[in-house]
Amino acid sequence: MPLFDHASFLRAAGRVADLPPPGPPEIAFAGRSNVGKSSALNALAGRSRLARTSKTPGRTQTINFYALGDAARLVDLPGYGYARVPRAMREEWRALVDAYLRSARTLAGVVLVMDARHAFTPLDEQLIAWLGERRLLVLLTKADKLTRDAQMSLLAETRRRVGENDVTLFSSVTRQGVEECRDLLEQWLEQAAKIKNPR
Repeated sequence: MPLFDHASFLRAAGRVADLPPPGPPEIAFAGRSNVGKSSALNALAGRSRLARTSKTPGRTQTINFYALGDAARLVDLPGYGYARVPRAMREEWRALVDAYLRSARTLAGVVLVMDARHAFTPLDEQLIAWLGERRLLVLLTKADKLTRDAQMSLLAETRRRVGENDVTLFSSVTRQGVEECRDLLEQWLEQAAKIKNPR
């Protein structure tokens, strides 16, 4: 049975002390506020309400962990770049995410979710640079809002900018890219599990 079919909410961490102890391999989802991270998680899991979605930017204020059975975890990081959230709260989120990424010894990779219509803001580029050598998938969500020609142009430009990293056009509405993304992330998790538990 596919790994994502076992997805269930595990816990929310609003402070560093709330982060769960290291466990199975994890994949973290990062991106600006309101780019569709929660919708992407729901589409990958084949569930409508696994992750709470909202039209209000900045709604996710904790790091949310989802278990894929006992084999793996998905990690939904708070969205960044939403100006109406008080500065002090933005700094708390940043410190929390920074602490998670620095301590995540079982992190198999990061999915950077970008709105296909507004990709590569300075904050996106800062995150890519900060992630360094970590394995990265750029997920261009809301691709159904673009024409086919615009999709192909964006895909080519994104691949040029992120080099060897993976890029996928994605839509939680039409399910474009869902199976492709699932397959890739399952490969990452399987490879990470083999490294963690070599025979």
